[in-house]
Amino acid sequence: MLRYLRKMRIVIAGAHGQIARELGRLLAARDHDVAGLIRNPDHAADVEADGVAPVVIDLENSTADDVIQVLTGADAAVFAAGAGPGSGAARKDSVDRGAAVLFAEGAEQAGVTRFVQISASGLDTVRGEDRPGSVDEVMYAYLVAKLAAEQDLITRDLDWTILRPGHLTNDQGTGLVELGPAEEPGSIPRHDVAAVLAELINTGRGSRQVLSVVSGSTSIPSAVAALPITL
Repeated sequence: MLRYLRKMRIVIAGAHGQIARELGRLLAARDHDVAGLIRNPDHAADVEADGVAPVVIDLENSTADDVIQVLTGADAAVFAAGAGPGSGAARKDSVDRGAAVLFAEGAEQAGVTRFVQISASGLDTVRGEDRPGSVDEVMYAYLVAKLAAEQDLITRDLDWTILRPGHLTNDQGTGLVELGPAEEPGSIPRHDVAAVLAELINTGRGSRQVLSVVSGSTSIPSAVAALPITL
């Protein structure tokens, strides 16, 4: 699927997050035109330093028309936003589910087509009415919100890919991963998650697939190239 190996306009939601900033740098280094959505205008300088054009918009308090406006003309969209540590259950729903759904809706209506979403591991534990006893209320709300965002996305007329990283670390990236539909236990540096995302976007691989990724023994380009092509 070489159609994506060209200069693209890419919009990243949650552009000041750790994975998103690394992704922005990687995409900008490939000469893509990258816009980064941020809620806090004080983060604009950081995003600009990454080679990404900042766009101030609060997805929690925006309309579909607002999102369509920023996505019009884009070739790809990446949802990397999240309520973040310290937020309560309500914001897990309004950001990790609500903002993701709004962003996907905007992409669909703007005709963006290619859509990559960062999700989370462990979501199968909260399917139906299941609730692991070891999970507190806020983490449960987070997992439920992430699962709902996935369930919304897979129904849309988008060339979507969902990436579920393992436990995230700030270790230096190795460039070696285990990538596929089966969820494996393990951790992965944020840098390597960003590199996988960049490879998925640059190659167009992973279309309409839910993928899990942890550190492994396969180079990122080889792991992405080995993904089955779905029509």
